Amino acid sequence: MEKYLVPLEPLNEVSKPVRRQQWRRSLIELNGRFDPKYRHSVSDLLIQSYSEVGAFPHLYHHLNGTPCLTHINRVSNAGYIHGQALIKKEGISALDFDNKGIYLVSVTKSGCLTVHDFETLYCQSNQSSECVEDEAKLVLHLTRQQQLDCVRWNLANQDEVVCSSLRSNNLLVFDIGYITSEPAQVLKIRPTLSLHNFNLDKGVSDIASTAGDSRLFASDTHGVINVWDRRLGVFPCLELTTNSRSTINSIQLNLENQIIYGANKDGVIYMWDLRGGRPASAFRSHKEICHSPLTSLKLSSVIMKIGLLKAQSDIIAKEIHSININPSCPHQLAFHLDDGWSGVLDTFNFDVTHIHCPPPAWLNESNLADSSCLRKPSWLPTNSIYAVGSSSDIGIYLLDFYPDHSSPSHVDFKEDEGNAPGVTKQNRFVPLSEPVTSCAVHPLNGSIIAGTKIITKEVVKRQLQLGSHFQQTSSILGKHCCGLYKEHKYFELRTTMHCRVHLNCEEPSLPCPKSRIRIKRKLFHLRHLFERCIESDFSSQC
Repeated sequence: MEKYLVPLEPLNEVSKPVRRQQWRRSLIELNGRFDPKYRHSVSDLLIQSYSEVGAFPHLYHHLNGTPCLTHINRVSNAGYIHGQALIKKEGISALDFDNKGIYLVSVTKSGCLTVHDFETLYCQSNQSSECVEDEAKLVLHLTRQQQLDCVRWNLANQDEVVCSSLRSNNLLVFDIGYITSEPAQVLKIRPTLSLHNFNLDKGVSDIASTAGDSRLFASDTHGVINVWDRRLGVFPCLELTTNSRSTINSIQLNLENQIIYGANKDGVIYMWDLRGGRPASAFRSHKEICHSPLTSLKLSSVIMKIGLLKAQSDIIAKEIHSININPSCPHQLAFHLDDGWSGVLDTFNFDVTHIHCPPPAWLNESNLADSSCLRKPSWLPTNSIYAVGSSSDIGIYLLDFYPDHSSPSHVDFKEDEGNAPGVTKQNRFVPLSEPVTSCAVHPLNGSIIAGTKIITKEVVKRQLQLGSHFQQTSSILGKHCCGLYKEHKYFELRTTMHCRVHLNCEEPSLPCPKSRIRIKRKLFHLRHLFERCIESDFSSQC
């Protein structure tokens, strides 16, 4: 048979093997997680999916039916919404989610503290374009006779919220499980003596806490971070000092609670190490101890190292409104300046790696700038996306601060090299109905709540286009969730009928909020585990 075979002619050139693109889905199935670069490659779809779905004005009343102080200020200023001087009297100054995203707390310049059920807000935003919040479903609403500028959940006790004011030297700790207008504890900052032996009160600008112990941190208007151990008393047991009397606007603890950062009005970032030597003895003694920062840097001098930006702009020292540590990349410290600039400081080498410079407010003839109102941005839980309110436009920026040269905000980004074929990475501006002062991001699903200068909470969430297979899966999941929801309501009704409190309340039929909060958190945890099981089953079928 060999004589019938035609011999092949020898090839002059060696053929190169065809390289096929690696199938990314198989890597996900093998590794059990998404590759960070793959996440970043599809993050543009996430950014494009956000839009405003609802706005909730602060039009609440007291138990006797009279409108609260924030409500009164909003109505009285309704005819002067565009007047800058009047807006200073109102507005949402801070927002914060608890660690599971079940409850949202907010404070206003007029002194209102409100705790919302996020699921109720989310569902009401889907019902109609004109959202009117049901006051009966508020977890807590009370009015203080002072301005409130900051609020945080206590990480060590998620039933407590801590709020403060720039016009008071007290930290107010409220337990949301009890119906009372009085704080459960008041922590105090020691006043400073002036040259004429007068006590000068210090305002409190920002708050931080740790999950593992009873420590609370608060920065004041005299350039000091006060540290409390609540087991030792109501006064600070430690002071972290600076060489300046300038107000520290924002503080941040790293993920290990070992280092704390502070940023002040002069544009300086300080760093204290809580592990070294003397701080350990401070928590075992009633004597107050002061500590100097481990290091500090002038942010404007670091930004000047960006040659292209220095050639185009006159870089001067600017007030730092806020600093935030990236939860998905802990060595990234984001900053936001009073002129609207945002960026990232790499805490490994103290270089600015990302920068975003929007047009100044005067260029758009905008009157949105307010020196008395600090803008407070927030990170999304994944994908290194920074949500920040605009200083010149009515809306928020979603900034891609991914720690790589492929980020459009990276100082070394090159558009022709950073973008993949057919994909153009860019930051996005999401227009809203009112100017934004503060942003809070849901820790699980990434929904954004934006507090505005005119006392409104804007709900910004993702609108996703789903495939038919997932729609069938979600419909089956919906039936299971519907049954679970009915059982949850029946269980909650039976439980609350036997748990009633009578604390400063004329209505004897109010259910116990403490019991309801604990039940809701447990059921939320079970539902979250159930949804994760369904999603993992769906991803394995894909």
